Amino acid sequence: MLVSTKWLKEYVNTQDLPPAELGEKITRAGIEVDAVIDRSESLANLVIGYVTECAKHPEADKLSICQVDVGGGEIDQIICGAANIAQGQSVIVARPGAKLPGGMKIKKAKLRGEESNGMICSLQELGIESKLVPKNYAEGIYVLPEAAEPGTDVVSYLDLDDTVLELGLTPNRADAMSMLGVAYEVGAILEEAVSLPNIEYAEANDRAESMLSLEINAPEANPLYVAKVVRNITVKESPIWLQQRLMAAGVRPHNNVVDVTNYVLMEYGQPLHAFDYDSLGTGNITVRQAKQGEKITTLDDTERSLSPHHLVITNGKDPVALAGVMGGANSEVSDSTTTVVIESAYFAADSIRRTSKDHNLRSDASSRYEKGVDPNRVIPAAERAAQLLAQLADGEVLGGSLVFDELDKQERTVKVSPDFINSRLGMKIPLEDMLDILSRLKFETEAANNQLIIQVPTRRQDIQIEEDVVEEIARLYGYDEIPATLPRTDATPGGLSPYQAKRRIVRHFLEGAGLLQATTYSLSSEQSATQFALEPTETTRLLMPMSEERSVLRQSLLPHLLESLAYNTARRTDSVALYETGAVFLKGQDELLDEQEQLAIVMTGLWLDHGWQGEKKPVDFFVAKGIVEGLAEKLGFKFSFERGELDGLHPGRTAFIMLDGARIGVIGELHPSEQKKRDLKTTIAVELNLATLLTLETEGLIYTPVPRYPSISRDVALVLSKIVEAQSIEQVIRKAGGKLLKDVRVFDLYEGEGMEDGKKSLAFSLTYFDPEKTLTDEEVNAAHDKVINALTESGAELR
Repeated sequence: MLVSTKWLKEYVNTQDLPPAELGEKITRAGIEVDAVIDRSESLANLVIGYVTECAKHPEADKLSICQVDVGGGEIDQIICGAANIAQGQSVIVARPGAKLPGGMKIKKAKLRGEESNGMICSLQELGIESKLVPKNYAEGIYVLPEAAEPGTDVVSYLDLDDTVLELGLTPNRADAMSMLGVAYEVGAILEEAVSLPNIEYAEANDRAESMLSLEINAPEANPLYVAKVVRNITVKESPIWLQQRLMAAGVRPHNNVVDVTNYVLMEYGQPLHAFDYDSLGTGNITVRQAKQGEKITTLDDTERSLSPHHLVITNGKDPVALAGVMGGANSEVSDSTTTVVIESAYFAADSIRRTSKDHNLRSDASSRYEKGVDPNRVIPAAERAAQLLAQLADGEVLGGSLVFDELDKQERTVKVSPDFINSRLGMKIPLEDMLDILSRLKFETEAANNQLIIQVPTRRQDIQIEEDVVEEIARLYGYDEIPATLPRTDATPGGLSPYQAKRRIVRHFLEGAGLLQATTYSLSSEQSATQFALEPTETTRLLMPMSEERSVLRQSLLPHLLESLAYNTARRTDSVALYETGAVFLKGQDELLDEQEQLAIVMTGLWLDHGWQGEKKPVDFFVAKGIVEGLAEKLGFKFSFERGELDGLHPGRTAFIMLDGARIGVIGELHPSEQKKRDLKTTIAVELNLATLLTLETEGLIYTPVPRYPSISRDVALVLSKIVEAQSIEQVIRKAGGKLLKDVRVFDLYEGEGMEDGKKSLAFSLTYFDPEKTLTDEEVNAAHDKVINALTESGAELR
């Protein structure tokens, strides 16, 4: 819903609030303002001009040389390329120095040798969307009424000194799909009264019944129908103010008759339709269900086949409109129309919804009927349209109206206690404040026996039950006023569980390491569901999948995470590091589904790229291994790694991640065939059983003083078989080193010249330390000799 603040002021005092501030108040009261649109933004130095002369450009067939009176007797020569430019027109002139939307600035120029001092503008050049410009001016300049005074500021003349609020309405707030509905809302927010249009006009002596008869054959679908007859009208362009209000509301102007029906639609929220009386041919309006196979050509020049559940307006014989959706081309108002029939009706929402859906045809009218219109505005809207036709089309309104009325228009009564409201909101709003809010909403309320007896106006069809009243009280009292409280419970309220806290640690650590979090689908294809799974089981298939690509519950996070990686690299993001924490679904005992949370990491490209220092480090197995080890240390664990193989991963560059002898994850480089299939370069993948990891108990942190005594290091280089893993040698060293050995790390691997076939050299750095004293060489040598002896016994040779 687009709301002109200038138009809104006719119904309610907006207290001269800046539009942005008014929009903020409306949003805080429950209706979101999606945008605040200044219609005059970027418009400057625009005046009305009068074309005194217009001649063809001697050097260009499509250009015209115009002499334009821009006020004060000043005549400017302007070159114009519009096909509809002509002498005697009042036009919009952008003078030199003018600014237009899009950053365009107007300067003096020469076009094909002729001087041009400005530009004659179309509405589109003023920032108005093409779909809102009247069809007569869609391809050229906009022609103003002859009475427009040259030199007058265009922004004020066209009512462009206005701001439009774009409301994002939820389906229940159909009342705000009209200017009056928004006025009631703003009045309640600002505690201001609402002024309704004053409807007065002179009636002809002849009665409407003398020219028209009405018959309703489907009262269930159409319980209320009003028809008024206006004769001797003149169909012409609407006045500027009406055109601009419609354009501000997102409606294209057509002619004064159609524009009046659209204006009342936007003002009252009540759809209207105007029939050409002479085109009806019978002087009769009959509302009935359509006949099977019956056809109608609607205003969009589309022939539509009808079914018995479609409600139609007929002339007693043939359909002339799809009720509540769109009129028929056979009764359209044209320039030759002299008498019109104004229709205002209440149609059942389900009937309109079905017709609109069947014909894939949605209109401003159908959208309002589907949500429900105010039954007490049907007749006033018809009277308002008659008043405007009398004013703007010189029409003569026949006395009375043809009315069929079997509609219950009584207001709904809702009873609710103040205690109920406060208990639902968790606060104590004084009764006086509740009554004040209901009064501002124009809800007639009586307080008796600890009950609020509320008469809900028919314009508020969304107020049905007690909870609806609670919502109204809450939003106008102010959601910000609701206190923040914790649930009352015997347990400690709030806070993260240990599992949630550890999960958060995992995410913070990985993001601190430079990885980005991703979220992928839980549903996969049959082929991808078990790929890379740590413990594959029988898959779980959906009974009614939307597609084969999303038909099976996943057992690994890696396939979809790799898809995300490939998606990014295909768009020239060469270095990508992603992680995801999410559930996999395994078949457990008795075919029950076991949902487990896992962690997956995928990395490709460069890990370090310091161009200035000339330092680049590509992602490899050991980068990912370092991240995994850092995560384990953060959580209080120590992982070990075993050589492993898993389908889809490189057989020589894959390891299982072990914890206390149990397999808890896998780390490895993607197999070359997989990389080729996914169009990836070297890619490292990790998957960990997070559910197991985060539920394990860990010892609390023990803080030790900063060492007062120095440590001593010893290096040892060993010749080993290539198949011997460094980890097994490290375990031998740690076991033999005793309590003085504090750290062991590998710092060199050599397999080059001088080394026997099948052999390698591994170098370890050992750190000895005693927190109680300074170690002597004798003590370190004794501990180190034990390590050497243990290594020799294990088959290692000192190099």
